[in-house]
Amino acid sequence: MDFYQIPSETRIGHVHLKVSNLEKALDFYCGILGLELMQKFGKQAAFISAGGYHHHIGLNTWESLGSPPAPKHYPGLFHTAILYPTRKDLAQIFKKVHEHGYPFTGYADHGVSEALYLDDPDGNGVELYWDRPRNEWPTDENGELTMYTRALDLNDLLATLNH
Repeated sequence: MDFYQIPSETRIGHVHLKVSNLEKALDFYCGILGLELMQKFGKQAAFISAGGYHHHIGLNTWESLGSPPAPKHYPGLFHTAILYPTRKDLAQIFKKVHEHGYPFTGYADHGVSEALYLDDPDGNGVELYWDRPRNEWPTDENGELTMYTRALDLNDLLATLNH
């Protein structure tokens, strides 16, 4: 059987999330994480982005207004990942979220990237991360990628803000 291979230039364009309260979601994604509101459709939907793109994240209450979060062990979205351009940018968002008193659920060094984890107000997982340069990614003796999960040194991450 021949398998189709997606073009290597393909990118994931956006994610659209069902939320229970649009204003709480906007407070989190725009107020804390700093995404920009691009368009709002009444009290039911909004499109937000980084850098003026039409939208990286869509938020809507069409089927979920006032609903409780989905149980963690049910199928569905594990997390939305937001890629920051530099390690210093990741340190800046860590500091901002921490200063807001918003709780993180974890921190990890994956070899290829460093990541911060938290949940949005509806319990949707959010990963904030930056990728190391490709030539620094861990590989085995055959050149195969060997990602891992180790503790992230938050003090070292924050030290990038002083350089």
